Amino acid sequence: MAAGIPTRRAMVVHDQRDLPVHFANAGAPSPDTPINLKIALTASDMAGLEQRFWDVSTPGNALYGQHLSFEETKVFAGPTPDTVSAVTTWLNENGISNITTSGAFDDWLAFTVPISTANSLFDADFQSFSEIGGPTQLIRTLAYSLPVDLQQHINLIHPSTDFVRNIKGPKFSASVPGSSLNNTARALGAPTSCNSVVTPACLQDLYGIPATPATQASNKLGVSGFIDQWAQTADLRTFLGGLRPDIASTTTFTLQTLDGGSDPQSARDAGIEANLDIQYTVGVATGVPVTFISVGDDNTDGIDGFLDIMNNINAQTAPPHVSCRLTQIQTASYGFDEPELTSAMANQLCNAYMASGTRGVSILFASGDGGVSGSQSQSCTTFIPTFPSGCPFLTSVGATQDVTETSASFSSGGFSNIFARPSYQTTDVANYLTTLGSTNAGKFSTTGRAFPDVAAQGVNVEIVDGGEAGLVAGTSCASPIFASVISLINDRLVAAGKSPLGFLNPFLYANPTALFDITTGDNPGCGTNGFPAVAGWDPVTGLGTPNFASLLAAAGV
Repeated sequence: MAAGIPTRRAMVVHDQRDLPVHFANAGAPSPDTPINLKIALTASDMAGLEQRFWDVSTPGNALYGQHLSFEETKVFAGPTPDTVSAVTTWLNENGISNITTSGAFDDWLAFTVPISTANSLFDADFQSFSEIGGPTQLIRTLAYSLPVDLQQHINLIHPSTDFVRNIKGPKFSASVPGSSLNNTARALGAPTSCNSVVTPACLQDLYGIPATPATQASNKLGVSGFIDQWAQTADLRTFLGGLRPDIASTTTFTLQTLDGGSDPQSARDAGIEANLDIQYTVGVATGVPVTFISVGDDNTDGIDGFLDIMNNINAQTAPPHVSCRLTQIQTASYGFDEPELTSAMANQLCNAYMASGTRGVSILFASGDGGVSGSQSQSCTTFIPTFPSGCPFLTSVGATQDVTETSASFSSGGFSNIFARPSYQTTDVANYLTTLGSTNAGKFSTTGRAFPDVAAQGVNVEIVDGGEAGLVAGTSCASPIFASVISLINDRLVAAGKSPLGFLNPFLYANPTALFDITTGDNPGCGTNGFPAVAGWDPVTGLGTPNFASLLAAAGV
């Protein structure tokens, strides 16, 4: 740790906010308390990177499918030498020399100083804050400033003004009624038993997902595990033995760790979320190599490793073609309410998803489980969008239920208050708003990025945890299901010598008839019925659920 008397330059407020309603001030920490700070440096050409992102992601563009290498992406996303020099010089002038560089594109500078130095350096007032009725304890400031001459070089300081609550773990919702984990007697065409217990066979029937194994080893699917969620190999074997006996003896997953992550196979009841994600990727994306990425608690990004894992993926020479980020039943797990993050941090993470899209990676997130009230059901007067679903550079997945498919009432959807509406959904959302009329007027942004984009089954989904079969529900069920469909399509594309789909949304919105349109149900919250599902896109189920054959044909294979 190094500390000095900051050299004063002309300062300007860079970010400020009100105290979030879920937190209370717990007093000032000792001035000598050390704080680990990180500075996000501006990219050399983020506008250029975004243009290439749209070029490689938009069907019909001459560059469609011509995804960038890591080195090509870094040219756009990395900071210029002048930016690195300017910020480093300023820190050195203030006695700070213990500076380390991190991030996929060397775009973060990290250092440790006493809180008193941090307050002086950034004209800040770092305080301790406690989550009301919850476990989260944070040291944050409600405002900070930067030298006027450095604003162009710095995106944000972390930790500073983001107040993200600790993620809570999921629970079994019920045991499977009379389950023997035997699916051999199922008839073709989604039997009515799928209304009460959803299995891989139900999904194969509903969506036409093939059971024939994928063939391309280079086509990989990544599944993230956070907050001490561990995928159990024994539970996967039990699940496959009962519901996919044709692949039970040959299929498993590989493990990757970061931030001190692990996958302790001896732990029981430690991985309901992770078990769900693994069982419905391995068990549906037949033969696709699946990697479980365990993100530990040793993260310093302030958002539970969400940015760390993207730095990890973006730095890989051959990242997975599809990567799932999921949200679980009745929790705020694996996602946030948009107001918890400042626009600066939301943009920082969203741009990391964009960078992955230029590499040919499809990012899917569950939309959340609170209807229009956010990631989980809560009191509100205006609708609460979820994050990362509001980011326009990823695919948000809502939930349906029953064989006839209606929207699941908990399926989060709506409109971002941070991100503007992307062009790929302009027409569809405009049509929906016309149909909606004055319903819920004033409770949501009519110009924000709309979500979800698509949907899949999310109620009464059978998994195995701790050796026992049980049912779970949530948009977290839908995300690995849709991701599995995309992985199988990518397998066919790669086998044909073509590029994987990469960022999905321009392709999906250009081919809405390749999905099963969901036209019934709504997503209540905030004292309202939420948004109604209608013909065409809607903020409950998006464009609809996957039709494998139609999506495959639209992809040109």
